Amino acid sequence: MTTTDPAPPGPRALPPARRPVPSPPRWAVRAAHVVAWSTVPSGMWRIALVLGVPVGVMEREEFLAAFPDDSPLIALAYVLLIGAVAEAASYLTLGLVRPWGEVFPRWIPFLGGRPVNHRLAVLAASLGALAVTVLWWVLFFGGLLTAPSPDPGVSAGEALFVASYVPLLLWGPLLAAVTWSYHRRHRVRAGE
Repeated sequence: MTTTDPAPPGPRALPPARRPVPSPPRWAVRAAHVVAWSTVPSGMWRIALVLGVPVGVMEREEFLAAFPDDSPLIALAYVLLIGAVAEAASYLTLGLVRPWGEVFPRWIPFLGGRPVNHRLAVLAASLGALAVTVLWWVLFFGGLLTAPSPDPGVSAGEALFVASYVPLLLWGPLLAAVTWSYHRRHRVRAGE
């Protein structure tokens, strides 16, 4: 009885090559940058409030009264945390127009170097766009509609407040547009 040796393993089969994702349109890149910067003015306004810089709409003492023992340290930590979360969330929009939105950066544990699941990215970005649109539009316009207006004029402090928070109204709609662009670019690659 003769035995035959199994054939030596050949070269590893490479996975089929993926078609490259088209580059994002210029408008999507610009919109993503606007989103990333949209949270900065309101964060600066809140920090100024906690530090005692007169912002005209609310006094520092009035703001600090909402915290235990009127603690400026707790208030500052709260404001910095809100700002950091908002900045990080808005910064993620850049991933929809940058290479790290296609392949996870190598420094991320367990995911580094792997392709980003574009369907999950589109789902997360779409839910985020809906959430921040509803949140900021309801808070902004709801606050304007329910705020008492003792005089018909607008103070400098009110103008500063509005100027600081108006960019947040752009966050949701622009994130939705950039998400749509990201989705379309991946549909082209997949040949859908």
